[in-house]
Amino acid sequence: MRNGPSWFNVTSLVLGFSFLYLPIVLLVVFSFNESRLVTVWGGFSTKWYGELFRNTQLLDAAKVTLEVAFLSASCATVLGTMAALVLNRSGRFPGRSMFSGMIFAPLVMPEVILGLSLLLLFVAIDQSRGFWTIMIAHTTFAMCYVAVVVQSRLVGFDRSIEEAAEDLGSPPLKTFFLITLPLIFPAVVAGWMLAFTLSLDDLVIASFTTGPGATTLPMKIYSQVRLGVTPEINAVCTILVGLVTVGVIAASITTKRREQQRQRDERAAIAQG
Repeated sequence: MRNGPSWFNVTSLVLGFSFLYLPIVLLVVFSFNESRLVTVWGGFSTKWYGELFRNTQLLDAAKVTLEVAFLSASCATVLGTMAALVLNRSGRFPGRSMFSGMIFAPLVMPEVILGLSLLLLFVAIDQSRGFWTIMIAHTTFAMCYVAVVVQSRLVGFDRSIEEAAEDLGSPPLKTFFLITLPLIFPAVVAGWMLAFTLSLDDLVIASFTTGPGATTLPMKIYSQVRLGVTPEINAVCTILVGLVTVGVIAASITTKRREQQRQRDERAAIAQG
């Protein structure tokens, strides 16, 4: 009997991770390149980060992107959590299939179709396009991802804890905020992080729903890359990669600590019982 992974599995794993992450590593490395030529190494330097912070157009685009991502992720988390609760707790109600289909449609719908449909909606209601239309569009497609994450947590949720709280006189709303929400909070945080990351990354839908004075960072990068990659673009992409990485690590640590705390509380309750 053979022990350990085979050479084929190891080779496949190395090639797969190299294909996924080597371009990101090269981008980060060349953001510290002295030369303006992004494919020729001219020595280590951080001057392009200084140039980046003097580039007001990129900074304005980054500000818009972060504001849109924060607001849309927060709205999507609230709406997605509510949708997950309805789908998990309400049973078979009239229109459930249609409601479920509308919630999860953006998961399978091409971004071009979603962006075009939202554009036609905003034109039909005579809504001027800009910051808020991008935020609404990002909330629309990010909400379904939050609903999937939270609903997966609710599937294995022990409802006897809620029933015990209600038997002791706790009203439903208080039970939700004191019992249910803390227990599903890791899934809510994970959904928020996913929605925030998707909003940061979006180019297609934002291109359809944007207007004057509301250029997101992916749109700005795309417009500049068409004229040639500059070291400032490498620098701003490196900062974005760093922010997303820190956010993912922080969410992972928070989720792990809450799960450990929940297990300790359960063991303590069993010991006291």
